[in-house]
Amino acid sequence: MSDVVPLTGEPLALDLVNTRTAAGDLLATPDDLRAWLDLEAARLPDADSLDIHDVRAVHAVREHVANAVERARHGERPAAADLAALNDAQRAAPAITELTWDGSAVTAARRRTGPPGTRLAGWLAEAAAGLLADPSVTKIRQCEADDCVLLFLPAHPRRRWCSAARCGNRVRVARHYQRHKPA
Repeated sequence: MSDVVPLTGEPLALDLVNTRTAAGDLLATPDDLRAWLDLEAARLPDADSLDIHDVRAVHAVREHVANAVERARHGERPAAADLAALNDAQRAAPAITELTWDGSAVTAARRRTGPPGTRLAGWLAEAAAGLLADPSVTKIRQCEADDCVLLFLPAHPRRRWCSAARCGNRVRVARHYQRHKPA
């Protein structure tokens, strides 16, 4: 992965969209994808070995999520092709709730079938479905920093930047410099 660390902590579908930054694609290679999956390990199941085909599957889902979210956050109808592609990605790797006995109780774990990239695309498309169907989708904002394209779902209505530490601090420092620079 490049020197840019992906923004995480937003809904998973936004974290995926935010891997395409003004600095470039943070998921350009299988190693980049593995590094991102490590950052998202608490929300995504382990992926087996990944190759460039798996990266392309994730890119396709990311593109459809980005298109659908951009329209939905403005209260517009997402393109039917984007919604269909996200549905197809989920169908390609069916999800089941697998029941097992752990020695003392029945446990249930959600699993998907298929090759690694197809399973990953299915999980990400499912996360996108959850976000797109949530009424809060219209509250998604783009960071107000001039050179930032990242999206976020504000927990507070006054939040203006993707990250206070990343863009917020940079904007405040620039304002301070403008106010105090020599004439």
